[in-house]
Amino acid sequence: MQPFDPTWVRSRFPALSQEIDGNIPVFFDGPGGSQVPGSVLDAMSRYLITSNANAHGAFATSHRTDECIASARTAVADLLGCGPDEVVFGANMTTLTFAFSRAIGRELRPGDEIVVTRLDHYANVSPWQALEEEVGAVVRVVDFHTEDCTLDMEDLKRQINAKTRVVAIGYASNTVGTVNDVAAVVRLAHAVGAWVFVDAVHYSAHGPIDVRALDCDFLTCSAYKFYGPHVGILYGKRQHLAQLRPYKLLPAPEEIPSRWETGTLNYESLAGLVATIDYLAELGRCVSLSERANRREALLTALEASRQYERELCEQLISGLSKISGLTLYGITDPARFAWRTPTVAIRLAGKTPYAIAKELGDRGIFTWHGNFYALGIAEKLNVEAGGGFLRIGLLAYNTREEIERLLQALQEIAASE
Repeated sequence: MQPFDPTWVRSRFPALSQEIDGNIPVFFDGPGGSQVPGSVLDAMSRYLITSNANAHGAFATSHRTDECIASARTAVADLLGCGPDEVVFGANMTTLTFAFSRAIGRELRPGDEIVVTRLDHYANVSPWQALEEEVGAVVRVVDFHTEDCTLDMEDLKRQINAKTRVVAIGYASNTVGTVNDVAAVVRLAHAVGAWVFVDAVHYSAHGPIDVRALDCDFLTCSAYKFYGPHVGILYGKRQHLAQLRPYKLLPAPEEIPSRWETGTLNYESLAGLVATIDYLAELGRCVSLSERANRREALLTALEASRQYERELCEQLISGLSKISGLTLYGITDPARFAWRTPTVAIRLAGKTPYAIAKELGDRGIFTWHGNFYALGIAEKLNVEAGGGFLRIGLLAYNTREEIERLLQALQEIAASE
């Protein structure tokens, strides 16, 4: 093994070296969408030049599109640790979740219960809440601890009961970075016969995923959060994909998993998705110094190395933020517990709105997000929604210590200004 090399990583991302208004930008906006390697751009362009056709035709470019779809399913299977026939593509995670929640809703009876959490992005909350009106389901909401923004596991245990049919849970919070103990949640849910629907959109860039080990029933993610193009991904256990009836228009193919996909897929993005996963595998082989590692092994190595590097950056960031007067930091702050957080940090600064801080940072070439990030339950519980939510700083494996120092210096100056 060799040390994680951020210089090698950054050399793969053309956007990181561009100049905007006289500054080389710092991209701390990763939780809203990451930058992409040059190989992804090349793959998407190459598809549009050489293979641009609809699927299942009797000619060469259509055959190439069929091969692109198959390659994308196999690549995602390597990323998540599942079978290619357990991979469903869609426009985004929200659309896929809505469609599957409708299909699952057809199996529910009045009084059946669904458990969601106040820590989650509303894409994994609102579709389930809508089933209260549509089928008479009862939705229970699990709370979180305000002091460190971790899920209240005792409340979760109280909410899960013999009537529970679905538990919808985030792998990690896109606002405060908390990583949930998904494996423990799955065990609790399965003990009463409930399914578990995991939102891994935020987590997927920050650590390896093994759906077999988790034993979750469904898991969603979005490629644009882990260095890819805009395409939604859903893993579903094979038996569930076969058993459930898709919520879609006719005619619907009988093959799994394509029977779950609506309209024409974004084929050029699927080509880019394959290149994204191949980039991560290349990173893993560089770190492990093993050219013979298969793609799954290389992906696990890459994401574990990324996680360790990001943890070092997170320690530097949180240590520096804690020294800024008037700054409130939400979530886990003890480095000994950083295994249970991603390097995504939500803050507020006394006397400044999150938008005003984001604007001042943006004018300096440092890109961050402001608002509630569709995790309304967190913003309301922490009483910041009316004040504009949070400023969110999101680190990825292409960020550097020097960029963090640039951010901290800027925040010090902003905090000291009138």
